[in-house]
Amino acid sequence: MSFEQEGIRLFDQLQIRYYGLIIVFAMLVAAFVAARLARRDGKDPEHIWGALTWAIIPGILLARLWFVFFPPISITAGCATAATTDICRDTAWFLSNFFDLQNGAIAIWSGGLSIFGAVLGGFLGAYLYMRRNKLPVGQWIDIAAVALPLGQAIGRWANFVNQELYGTITTLPWGITIDSAHRVGSFSSTIDYPVASTLFHPLFLYESLWSILAFIILLNIFLRYRSRLIPGDVFLLYIAQYAVIRFLLEFLRVDITEVGGINWSQVICVIGFVGSIVYFLYRHRAGTVPTQQPQQQAG
Repeated sequence: MSFEQEGIRLFDQLQIRYYGLIIVFAMLVAAFVAARLARRDGKDPEHIWGALTWAIIPGILLARLWFVFFPPISITAGCATAATTDICRDTAWFLSNFFDLQNGAIAIWSGGLSIFGAVLGGFLGAYLYMRRNKLPVGQWIDIAAVALPLGQAIGRWANFVNQELYGTITTLPWGITIDSAHRVGSFSSTIDYPVASTLFHPLFLYESLWSILAFIILLNIFLRYRSRLIPGDVFLLYIAQYAVIRFLLEFLRVDITEVGGINWSQVICVIGFVGSIVYFLYRHRAGTVPTQQPQQQAG
C-alpha cells in the first residue's frame, strides 16, 4: 500500500481516491445525524439508511450527467475554434468518449460532479423509497434537509483535494495556491501568475463554512419551531439558503458554466430561491394551519 497525492494505491493496481473517500465519509456523517433526528422524532432510523441506499446511485448518476450536459468553460472554451478535441471536452465529446477511463463521462473518480444533479438525483431515489414504504414525504425530507448541509460542509473538502472550486486571485491570508495543471483560462500562465506567489479564493472553504452555519440554523428551526411549520418547510428553507450562497460565490468562481453567455448555475439558483420562497409563503398564506406535530423521543 502506498500513499499518493490523489489517493491510496493498493497492490499496485487499485487506487482509492481521497475525493471518493471524503464524499463517502460526508454521506455517512449526514446519514448518521439524520438517523439520530429520526429516532428523536419517534421514527424508525433504519428508513434513513434505506433511503440513502436508494439515493446514492441516482444521486451520483445525475450529478455526473449534469456535469456532462452542462460542462464548465474550462473544458469547453476551445471547442468553437479547436482544430482537434485535445482542448475541447463539451457534451458531444463526453458522449463520444463515454467509456474513456481518464476523462470520459464514466470517469466520476476524476471529479466533475454537480451538486445540483446530486440533490435532484438523491431526492428522486429517496422519494421512490419513501413512496414504496408509504412514509410521509414532507416529514422525512425535513430531516434530510437538516443533515444535508453538514454533509456538504464535509464533502466540499473533496474539491480541495482535487484543486477545484476556487475563485479569482486574492491577497487575503487564507488564499490557496493552485498548481498549473488545475488552473483555467489566463491563470494557466505560471509566468504571469507564479504558482508559489499567486493565491486564489478558496470557494470550497467559503461554502463549507456557510454550510456549517446553515446546519446549525436549520437544526435549531427543526428542533424548536417545527410546531409552527408545515411538513416540507425545512426542505424549502434548505433550497433557499443554498441558492443564496451558490449565487454569490459564482461571482468569484473562475470555472463557471455558461449557456448562451449566461451563468447557468446562477439561473438555477434564482429559480430555486424564488420557487422555494414563493411556495413557502403560499403554504403559509392567511388561513393555512400548520399540520406538523413533532414527536420527541429520548435517545
